[in-house]
Amino acid sequence: MKKISSVYSKNREVGRLLLIILCWLIFMSLTQAKKFYTMPNFLTMAGQFPEYGVMALGGMLCMITGGIDLSVVGTANFASILCVLLLTRVFGVDGVMPPAFSAVLFLVVILIGILVGSVNAGLVSKLKVPPILATLGMNQFLTGLCIVMTGGAAVSDFPKQYCDLFSQAIGGVLPVRLLVFLAVAFLIWFVLEKTTYGTKLRMYGTSARAAEFAAIDTGKLLRKTYITSSICAGIGGLMMMANYSSVRADYGSNYTMQTILIIVLGGVSPNGGKGRLSGVVTAIVLLKLLESGINRFRSVSTYYVTLIWGVVLILALIMDYMGQRTARDH
Repeated sequence: MKKISSVYSKNREVGRLLLIILCWLIFMSLTQAKKFYTMPNFLTMAGQFPEYGVMALGGMLCMITGGIDLSVVGTANFASILCVLLLTRVFGVDGVMPPAFSAVLFLVVILIGILVGSVNAGLVSKLKVPPILATLGMNQFLTGLCIVMTGGAAVSDFPKQYCDLFSQAIGGVLPVRLLVFLAVAFLIWFVLEKTTYGTKLRMYGTSARAAEFAAIDTGKLLRKTYITSSICAGIGGLMMMANYSSVRADYGSNYTMQTILIIVLGGVSPNGGKGRLSGVVTAIVLLKLLESGINRFRSVSTYYVTLIWGVVLILALIMDYMGQRTARDH
């Protein structure tokens, strides 16, 4: 019992989220068991959440610094549209893309992530633009660029071999997109918990001035952080591209709010300095279970899902404020 209590005290956010998940699963078993507890439903969930889940993982790092990345959706769509233009240029509209070419698309995403993340970090660290304004401006710029490149319409005429490759499930059970999400999650966990990067990141989020006095290159730290977030967003864009078999400037427009909600629900403080990957991953699972469960009720319109997310985000922010206030009092 002491060990369990010790684990809970270190991961209170995860413990609360797991309790909510348990209550929700019990509720669904009593109300919509036949529709909810099916293998196709769980496979669908496993294939859907990675596209915004991987964006949340990158955004988590930015929020730990006390910043935020609102350009994830714009970056995701920009990356996917450039990849489609590359595919049509190399193979034509009806050409055949060899599977190995997928590595080139990931390389394009990494290059885009380096470019967008560097600009975001430069605006924040060099020009001292507030992160919320810098990344919001970048998101609007990229969205406008996407509209210019596509004429505002969806583009679906390109070789679909990539979509088929990325949408399949290994053994008919394990979606490829889930494996990519797990790989990204592991890499972020490793650098956050097993390297000095995580220590520097939390120190900067707690006090940027203290980080500078500790001889930390804060400009380089922010550059790494925003580049990682942008690369994660680009990978999310590749997942959307495979999921919809098309690209468009406004795909995933609601993902910005969802990623912020996930990050805050996962225990990452909007003020910076606090956050764990385990909490964010648990929050991703919780939100997908809630969304899938709500969709099982015919009487509840899908339009209410956005309303529910907004209410949950406000409650999460209030809980974070109350938690920090309690910690200060003690």
